Amino acid sequence: MNESPLLPLHRKTSAQFAADDTTLLTFGDVPAEYAAAQERAALFDVTDRSALVVRGPDATVFLHRLLANEVKKLGAHRSQRNLLLSSKGKVLFDFELAFDGERYTISTPLGRASAFAKALDMYLFSEKVQIEDATATHAPIEICGPRAEDIVRTVLAADLPIGDGACAKIEWVGAQVVVTRLPVAGSPGLRLDVGPDGVHALWTALVASGARPAGRIVRDILRVEAGAAEALIDIDENVYPQEARLESAFSLDKGCYIGQEVIAKIDTYGGLNKRLVALKVSNDDPIARGTRLFRNEEGEWRDLGVVTSWAYSFVLDSGLALAYVKRRHQKNGTEFRVGDGPTTAVIVPLPVRANAVAITGEFE
Repeated sequence: MNESPLLPLHRKTSAQFAADDTTLLTFGDVPAEYAAAQERAALFDVTDRSALVVRGPDATVFLHRLLANEVKKLGAHRSQRNLLLSSKGKVLFDFELAFDGERYTISTPLGRASAFAKALDMYLFSEKVQIEDATATHAPIEICGPRAEDIVRTVLAADLPIGDGACAKIEWVGAQVVVTRLPVAGSPGLRLDVGPDGVHALWTALVASGARPAGRIVRDILRVEAGAAEALIDIDENVYPQEARLESAFSLDKGCYIGQEVIAKIDTYGGLNKRLVALKVSNDDPIARGTRLFRNEEGEWRDLGVVTSWAYSFVLDSGLALAYVKRRHQKNGTEFRVGDGPTTAVIVPLPVRANAVAITGEFE
């Protein structure tokens, strides 16, 4: 497991951790952290992510043949969300792929680099490709909010890359910061990677310039309100990309790749059995991942969905869940019983914050 190099710094603050003593839940004021993401800038520690580097003269062709998104069209200093699928078209790995003109860097969730390297190696035959675990040098932090870009530009004293997925290497106090534009918790944001030796100084400088540190609770609120599925929580090997709303992470035009035939058939003929939706909950009690959703049809309670994420939504002043719901039951306003208790939940349109007025007026 890759432990955050910022943990000693966080433990000197009012940070509160989960039972594992490493998952940072909040810096002590969840409403203020959420407000910062909406009004200024929220800063997240994701230094525990894992990474691989793929290089060699055949790296582009090799990755393009396997991965679901367009690798050959990924220009230098660009990044994209990408997937490695099973032969049945389901998601094995969900990650960011960046190309600096010489090598590809794959950023994955915590602890996934080794398994991903083994999966890639299974398809490596005579190609001239090297796959290396780069987790030890990967220490990204992420920032989002309306002032995020101004704060980063001020701290780095440099222009930032332009366009979705753009990357740049910027020299800063004797180190090199890789800056990437990408969604952060479902919102436009930036990822900054200066490596483990420089991340303490970078984090401190961003905070001093106005970014507010935020924990897992606020990150979950933001992404659930945006309907942004997260790997290993909402996305696993039982899910098709279309079910998880991952259309930006795969291509329908690039030709063959692992699982492509299944993805193409779904696009052509439909037939998804489930789809990720957001549900406004009748109270603010937390709902455990895996809780089932039921509807009464002709006097019989039918199991029609499963919750994968829950957060308290400030904009709705209620609980909000992401769940996979079976087809023909995905219409906005459809109500379910949550588990075996009296709690109910109703499907609401995504993204929740943009539709808050309609949601609170029509579905409360």
